[in-house]
Amino acid sequence: MALAAAAHLPTKHEILRDVFGFDDFRPGQAEAMDAVLSGRNVLSVMPTGSGKSLCFQVPALVLGGLTIVVSPLVALMQDQVAALRLAGIAADTINSSRDREANIAAWRRVASSETRLLYLSPERLMTAPMLAALAKLPVRLIAVDEAHCISQWGPAFRPDYEALSRLREAFPRTPIMALTATADESTRADIARQLFGGKVEAIVLGFDRPNIKLTVAPKQGWKQQLLTFVKARPGRSGVVYCLSRKRTEEAAALLVAEGIRALPYHAGMAKEVREANQNAFMTEPTMVMVATIAFGMGIDKGDVRYVFHTDLPASVESYYQEIGRAGRDGEPAEAHMLYGLDDIRMRRQFIDQEDSSDERKRCEHQRLGALVNYCEASSCRRRILLGYFGESAEPCGHCDMCLHPPSLSDGTEHARRVLLAVLATGERYGAGHVVDVLIGAETEKTIASGHNRLSVFGSGAALKNKEWRSLIRQLVAGGFLYHDVAGFGGLSLTDEGRALVKGSGQFQYRAETRRKERVAATAAALTDAQSQLLAVLKKLRMSLAAERQVPAYLIFSDKTLVEMVRARPRNLSEFAMIGGVGSSKLRDFGRAFVDAIAA
Repeated sequence: MALAAAAHLPTKHEILRDVFGFDDFRPGQAEAMDAVLSGRNVLSVMPTGSGKSLCFQVPALVLGGLTIVVSPLVALMQDQVAALRLAGIAADTINSSRDREANIAAWRRVASSETRLLYLSPERLMTAPMLAALAKLPVRLIAVDEAHCISQWGPAFRPDYEALSRLREAFPRTPIMALTATADESTRADIARQLFGGKVEAIVLGFDRPNIKLTVAPKQGWKQQLLTFVKARPGRSGVVYCLSRKRTEEAAALLVAEGIRALPYHAGMAKEVREANQNAFMTEPTMVMVATIAFGMGIDKGDVRYVFHTDLPASVESYYQEIGRAGRDGEPAEAHMLYGLDDIRMRRQFIDQEDSSDERKRCEHQRLGALVNYCEASSCRRRILLGYFGESAEPCGHCDMCLHPPSLSDGTEHARRVLLAVLATGERYGAGHVVDVLIGAETEKTIASGHNRLSVFGSGAALKNKEWRSLIRQLVAGGFLYHDVAGFGGLSLTDEGRALVKGSGQFQYRAETRRKERVAATAAALTDAQSQLLAVLKKLRMSLAAERQVPAYLIFSDKTLVEMVRARPRNLSEFAMIGGVGSSKLRDFGRAFVDAIAA
């Protein structure tokens, strides 16, 4: 198909079929395309992997002329341009990673109307010379990819994302399309205000990625936790996200030393090395990429089976964006995150050090607080995650909280001990020192500060160090304690915390009980005969999982197997009554398990 100017401009269906090779549009695509083809502005919020790029690439070819695509990362621009060229589409990018001659040649193609899509960073686009030059050309559409960066990066790190608000004045007759996979109601309102002056048609699809199992664990030696997780998933492709470049290199080296094929990726690496590592990850099926957030936007690798966070992300939006790299093929995947109090302290410090307004900082602290609450969840994580984005959902039955629900206890008295210790030590010390005071540890610090003579010293000797740390995390998550970054990470009481000290309110907490301990406790209650049957069913589960190349727990959880052992269903009707047995699993696995139990 000729894509240059012609007497007949192709329809969006013709472009989709003839250029991109697809017969049907995905949900939301046609609606977004029709809006910009009619000259209306659009904000499109679609889940990762739903085909957002086609929403502007197809209209670009229908409209003719030039489409400007604003993209935050050079690597993302270059990948999309390469993909378009492979499809026979005239696309170009002008960016700082290319030499001057290459950029000049690209601009000549743009100026001669040869190029249909031009990819630019906001910094390159929002210069006076570039805007003036583009104003002389037939710009038919402007697409702002990863539009959440307008709200999340603009004021602090990418001021030119804020400058994109001038686009509607520079190109008053050109429709603008903003696209993102990650925007809560506040972020959507921020994008609409800044980019469109409030006048925009919003298309928001669901945020649910039901194939991704969500788990969170307290950080208790991240190196060993990472090794244990990755080793349990041999031969699977995954992404490990780290907060810093140093930790990225450290984690990659750790995995390589254990015989795991892993590569690092961060902005401090040479461009050639970074690209080589990305290419290896994209082409090899069993590679683990260890990266900072510099890696990920636009990466379309379908078989990523897990995303592992060694550190707490910046917000729920960042977390959702990053776990979206997993399971893009729709097959089962996992998102496992570690977090600890130091993570929260560091994230709050990053926010307070931003060159941004107090209101912006307040919003970012609230977003971080929402992520901490998600980490400390005592009920379905998917429900909490979707609720943050304004969607209601039933418990998923698939996350760690659903599979192994924690028991909640009245921790009001424990909480008051913590709060009193924080008050007694002056609301200026971190969790480690407060715990030392509670358990009565005579460290150099407790002795030098005289805190070993306080009445609260040793008042919490009945609990272990890790139990007090868990309590403190949950008090932070519950809004009873706050990290005072200005006080070098010290804990201070909130109004809710002070009220609890005075006897108002209650604190329910989740005891630190590891999964293995819960399973062991359940198994311990079985008779010898039941334990033997459980071993048989686990072996059968492993065999069925191997046939389907999925983790064993996706067949049935340990909890479901134990229920089978106790109920001993004799037929499919009785088997259907077991918790965790749906119609598909009844059809696929019912007969095998009923026969094994009967034998």
